[in-house]
Amino acid sequence: MRTLSRRVWLLLGFAMLLVVFLLYLNSRRPSARVAVVQASRQTFRSSITSNGKVEPIRPYSLRAKFDGFLDRVIAAEGKNVKKGDLLLTLNDRNIRAQLDQARAQLASQEDDLHAARAGGRVDQSAKLGADLKSAEAERNLLERQQETLTKLAAQNAATAQELERNRTALERAEAALDQARKAKQEFEHQVGLDRDRLDLLVEHSKALVNDLQDKADSARVAAPASGTLYSFPVHAGDFVHTGDLLAAIADLHELRVRAYIDEPELGQLKSGQTVVVTWDALPGRTWTGKTEILPRQVVALGTRNVGELFCTIANQGMELIPNTTVDVRIEINELANALIVSRGAVQIDGVHRYVYRLDGGRLHRTEIRVGLSNATQFEVLSGINEGDTLALPGGTTLRDKMAVRVAIPESESE
Repeated sequence: MRTLSRRVWLLLGFAMLLVVFLLYLNSRRPSARVAVVQASRQTFRSSITSNGKVEPIRPYSLRAKFDGFLDRVIAAEGKNVKKGDLLLTLNDRNIRAQLDQARAQLASQEDDLHAARAGGRVDQSAKLGADLKSAEAERNLLERQQETLTKLAAQNAATAQELERNRTALERAEAALDQARKAKQEFEHQVGLDRDRLDLLVEHSKALVNDLQDKADSARVAAPASGTLYSFPVHAGDFVHTGDLLAAIADLHELRVRAYIDEPELGQLKSGQTVVVTWDALPGRTWTGKTEILPRQVVALGTRNVGELFCTIANQGMELIPNTTVDVRIEINELANALIVSRGAVQIDGVHRYVYRLDGGRLHRTEIRVGLSNATQFEVLSGINEGDTLALPGGTTLRDKMAVRVAIPESESE
């Protein structure tokens, strides 16, 4: 029994020595190196970042109004032009021929309309009128003769055969008079129809003449306003179709940026907020402006749901050009003397945010409450103090009570 008890005590002693030895080894193991940042007070700027497209504010797009060849090209893309400057000319021979034909057709139709409004063709109207008068005179004569013969027959001074012949002639005269009246009525009705038809034809021909005149006038393409000829995709000898773009002109000293703002951030937008624009083609260069027209609807943009925000941007050097894709930052709020930490130091656990605060060579997991934020920083409302040193995760998994050493940047260690 004593032997067994002695063995147990020996085993327990050995285990305790092993634990002490492992603790000793652990204390000798070098601490993990972590990069750190400090919580500091500074002016905090909350912003929204996104992408956008540059557009001219008041562009003038000049398009071909008829099919044809370009005779001359006077201007050049990228040059400044003044209102009225001739840019190019199109061959208008075919349009001019169509215009002459349309004018001749209009003149003929206007003559016909004038005649229709006057009661129809004079010769035809006069003939029908004369025929009607002649038929009326013939009928009236035979009526009087019929009355006379009837009286004479009653006195046995005229025969029954004479009376019958006159009656038959009177019937034929009345039929001829009815026919003359119908012919006159049909003529007048047709004149009315022709007048309405010719009214429509004349209006159509006038519209055609005006359209062809407008096309003929458009053969000489001049600048409608002063500005920069930022698009000029044609050359002399090119054949263009109706609607093809010939030139685009705008004043590029002030531009519009159509910024695509994600739906959750739309509620932060207001008119007049400061906008900063950058363009990858000119790194280090910035353009500033103001928000102008707020989104009125949400649209799909790839996998995003966005509102389109219009911003006015100053471009005095005219380095920024239309149709380029740019990065946009909208300044939402500015807060003086705010306690600020880097986004990289803040970790999330559900609805909670926390940091690893370095104190005495060890990390202490500390929950914080945040306020405003931007792409790189958080405003801290509570949980830490100004000057607190906070660990950045980097390649190390951080833990509470973890022993660490501050990693010294290579530039400082050299």
